[in-house]
Amino acid sequence: MRTGPACRALAAGLVSLVAVTGCGVRPSDVILAGDPPSGRVAPPTTITLYLVRNDRLSAVTRPTDLPMLPAGTLALLADGPTAGERANGFGTDVPPEAGPFSVTAGPAGHVVVTLSIPAGELSALAVRQIVCTAAATVPESRVQVTVVGAGQSVGPRTCPG
Repeated sequence: MRTGPACRALAAGLVSLVAVTGCGVRPSDVILAGDPPSGRVAPPTTITLYLVRNDRLSAVTRPTDLPMLPAGTLALLADGPTAGERANGFGTDVPPEAGPFSVTAGPAGHVVVTLSIPAGELSALAVRQIVCTAAATVPESRVQVTVVGAGQSVGPRTCPG
């Protein structure tokens, strides 16, 4: 018995037919799932840090996926600028050992930032970085910030900008 091209084509067709019919998908009616999404898209969230460039404070914004707590924003100061920010001449005077930070809201318009090092060891520029960055996390317009650490206190101060 000879197997020719016709037999091979028939065998290939039968294998394809079995594969298509054996996949288990059954016909169904249209399934209603409700209305498509509508409404406004949430704007991207940004945080504001005050970094140092040419011995002056500069506000820098960074995008973020989630709202950040004030202590987390201050921790970014101690972490220093991103590579892109460094390339643009930004730095920080806040030492890494200043963190972790805690932020406490006091009476109306007053915030206390607690450091892990003595507050008196910070440079004046580092204190201003902390004060302005902490003030940027509070929705009130004029916030007074006191920086506390190891029994030492600096402030209350307001952000000059």
